[in-house]
Amino acid sequence: MKASAKSTILTAVLIIAAAACSSRPASAAEPIRIGGFVSASGPGSFLGDPEAKTLKLEIERANRGGGVLGRQLQLTLYDTGSDPKQAVSFARKLIDNDKVDVLIGGSLTGETMAVVPIVQDAEIPYVSLGGAAVIIEPVKKWVFKTPHTDRMAVEKDYIDMQKRGFSKIGIIAGSVGFDESCRKEAKNLAPKYGISIVDDQTYAQTDTDMTPQLTNLRSHADIQAVLDCGSQAPTAITTRNYQQLGMSKIPLYFSHAVASQEYIDGAGAAANGVRIPAAAVLIAEQLADSDPQKQVGLEYRKEYEAAYHQPISTFGGHAYDAVLLYVTAVKQIGSTDKAKVRDAIENLKKVVGTDGIFNLSPTDHMGLDTSAFHMVEIANGKWKLLY
Repeated sequence: MKASAKSTILTAVLIIAAAACSSRPASAAEPIRIGGFVSASGPGSFLGDPEAKTLKLEIERANRGGGVLGRQLQLTLYDTGSDPKQAVSFARKLIDNDKVDVLIGGSLTGETMAVVPIVQDAEIPYVSLGGAAVIIEPVKKWVFKTPHTDRMAVEKDYIDMQKRGFSKIGIIAGSVGFDESCRKEAKNLAPKYGISIVDDQTYAQTDTDMTPQLTNLRSHADIQAVLDCGSQAPTAITTRNYQQLGMSKIPLYFSHAVASQEYIDGAGAAANGVRIPAAAVLIAEQLADSDPQKQVGLEYRKEYEAAYHQPISTFGGHAYDAVLLYVTAVKQIGSTDKAKVRDAIENLKKVVGTDGIFNLSPTDHMGLDTSAFHMVEIANGKWKLLY
């Protein structure tokens, strides 16, 4: 990613922060400084772009409402270009130079894991937007996350496969951190759900044709379903190749890594019939009126789509929830003291977000379980709630 692009996103955010604070007298309280780093460009941009937009949106909304504890929120946001090395550099800058009170970001698992040692050493609350279970397992004192884990996604897929009587499956995955972690979880969890993995195929993240791997899976007449642990751009390619090889009669499952309209648009008609576990925000309008997440999801969707004129994704929702957890903790204790905020986040209960209803604890730094997932299917290019 070019330096000019990085400076553009940073400048835009700093202008927003300055504008929000410009009307305050010089003697006003210091702002609450929120530091963010996301993959707004590069291979992970389908994650980081809506995350960046949501962070800006939620900071602006909070400031319009008077801020938090009578203080404005100031967002300093950097674009990593999907590069873990840049994530490390920006995390250090946010902590050492920008003097932030909290870190939010790491769109990719690789970015998050590269930053964890820095966060632990600096003793600053950090809410990751990465997907893999390894981020919070084992528990790391200063690290939290909002997205459901890859393990949870695999479990939800396996539960659905059980319901449909599938016991023999094939797996395909890429070579990045999330894919590898998801694939590992799929292998480890298969016996628990009475599933046997007939074949297991992998591809390089730079591959532009997955026909050879899919042909190998198709050669096994006993495969009843295929689980794709892929993420990022290759997922749409795999889906199109799947249809081109005439494999559509074999149900295709993904994780929540494809929970965005961008995936549907990229895969086209080939995406119809694909099943994934997804957060409530994706199908909020289809939820029962009694579901506490319905109103949250609908309000976030209205706000996001009005601001950016594009569909929401669950990825932006991860950023919404990260801000929500931090702000809720700060309000609860009436302070931005880092150690006290960390303790407060760790004990938050019944916080209704876009990803689920969070109940964190000293042994669970995410606070969600498989009940926070809904099984959805793509039908006519739209998300359809199954249950």
